[in-house]
Amino acid sequence: MKIKSINAFPLAYPEPHYKGIERYITLARVETEDGLVGWGECISQFREAALATKTIIEQGFGPLLVGQNVIDGDRLWHIMQDRIWWYGPEGIAAFAVSAVDMALWDVKGKALGQPVCQLLGGKVHDKVIAMASFIFDMEDVDWTLNEFRWLIEQGYHMVKAGWGMHRQALFGQKHKADIDIVRQVREVIGEEPELIVDTPGIYKLWDVPTAIQRFRALEPYRLRWIEQPLFPSDLEGHARLRAAVSTPIGTGEDEWDLESYKRLIDSGGVDVIQIDPGRAHGITGSYQVIKSIEAANLQVSYHTWSGALNTAASLHLLANTTHGVSMDFKPHESPMQHELVNNPWVQEEGYLVVRDEPGLGVEVREEIVEKYYFS
Repeated sequence: MKIKSINAFPLAYPEPHYKGIERYITLARVETEDGLVGWGECISQFREAALATKTIIEQGFGPLLVGQNVIDGDRLWHIMQDRIWWYGPEGIAAFAVSAVDMALWDVKGKALGQPVCQLLGGKVHDKVIAMASFIFDMEDVDWTLNEFRWLIEQGYHMVKAGWGMHRQALFGQKHKADIDIVRQVREVIGEEPELIVDTPGIYKLWDVPTAIQRFRALEPYRLRWIEQPLFPSDLEGHARLRAAVSTPIGTGEDEWDLESYKRLIDSGGVDVIQIDPGRAHGITGSYQVIKSIEAANLQVSYHTWSGALNTAASLHLLANTTHGVSMDFKPHESPMQHELVNNPWVQEEGYLVVRDEPGLGVEVREEIVEKYYFS
């Protein structure tokens, strides 16, 4: 099962959940000499990052991996790690590793006739919670509330929203607006569904005292967790916050690899850790992190808000752990979730069923890759 070719495809698409704003992912395509094809994805997010990721995949990894046996997944992952030692395991290099590693797992599963979760050791869940996730419109509260109302009607029992449609109107900027919108959301969805709010900590909206104040003010609305309340690298601040409040803290979507996540785990400032396999060195890297989370007796929720391949990878990883809570899921149709593959993911009563098809369990439509490809 030798690798014949490795190619990368930067894609630009309009995101319906962000009112049509253009977003970017990069796909990796691995083909064997026997004609099997595996696909992977990374959330490269910006146009220039997607193009740079393509360069690393094709010019950096391609010459090293072509001719190798796709069954040797761990060895191939280490080959990529050895290649990026100088320009680092984070950033663009992490995107490239993630996409290729995911594609290698996909093609390995197809070669062996097994789903990825089986290759990871076997599933402990037949289905996982789909956490419907979208962006707050802080300037159109009625629209936001109607979105939550619709989600409950669709059968979701775990819902999340946050950020905002633009930089000038974000959740977390104004105390009264924050409390008012969460109160109204809780009234709309009722007592039972679990509710999460996501604050753009990357913008440093809250210092620790402000975060403590906001957490305590939101306690009556029984949030399952508050996501990214502080700047991601402020580990000491997260620890101080966690010691002062009762609502759990979720963070981790900005981390990269096992070393990065180990610092977060050891900080004592997090309850629910977010991982994105399209960023955290693929399925192999994410699996390593999950084992550290299990050892620390913390929980994991997959941050997968890009395409169907990333959704598939997250689903297989969550099916394999007893410490998983949920995974982000786009509730409306999106080009990279529904148009990109022949068999898009569909939630059933708030869950996603783990598929038994070989590999990731989705079939990419190459004509759609060409439709959204840019260079």
